[in-house]
Amino acid sequence: MKTILVVGGSKGIGAAIANQLKSTHHIVSFSRGANDIEGITHHSIDVLQDEFPNIENLDGLVYCPGSINLKSLSRLKIEDFQTDFNINVIGAIRVIKHYEKQLIQTNGSVVLFSTVATHLGMPFHSSIAVSKAAIEGLAKSLAAEYATKIRFNVIAPTVTDTPLASRLLRNEKQQESMRERHPLKQYLDPKEVASLAEYLLSGNAKSISGQIIPMDAGIVSVKL
Repeated sequence: MKTILVVGGSKGIGAAIANQLKSTHHIVSFSRGANDIEGITHHSIDVLQDEFPNIENLDGLVYCPGSINLKSLSRLKIEDFQTDFNINVIGAIRVIKHYEKQLIQTNGSVVLFSTVATHLGMPFHSSIAVSKAAIEGLAKSLAAEYATKIRFNVIAPTVTDTPLASRLLRNEKQQESMRERHPLKQYLDPKEVASLAEYLLSGNAKSISGQIIPMDAGIVSVKL
């Protein structure tokens, strides 16, 4: 049974990935809080400062932590950019560096997360777009550096129905408005994103690396 580490596996997309894979994989979850998903191994960890546990065999790594800090540039402080960058980028780098050898031993797969806001200019997204653009650059660089050893890919979703996006979807009017913004007239369910992550982690995607894969319900790729 392959072992997959899901960082941020207690809720949202991370929880969807853990739930989808737990029957066929050994899932190790990191998050700052508790995790009530049965059948997985959980560690309460702050990836920015805590030490990581030993994982002898590691076949895949999914880094899910993110932020939605939607403010105008005039309202954003330098500290906001630093906080978002730490959550989205530095945390990912710390985990990848720590488990580098284990991933090389298994020809492992790493799945990171970006956003459609790196490909479509959106007001009030400067801080998150900066961080996620860095994630995309990181993945492409590491895909080249570790070619034949570790695969790196990025999923770039549009708005997804998770706790992180709850204030964007907090009532039926906002939910309908969000659907109408997308050419496919929908936003994402976490299970959809989990299915793509599962594929990228699997041997069926053994020739895919260094890719930024949008899940955008058409908002970037389609104009009606």
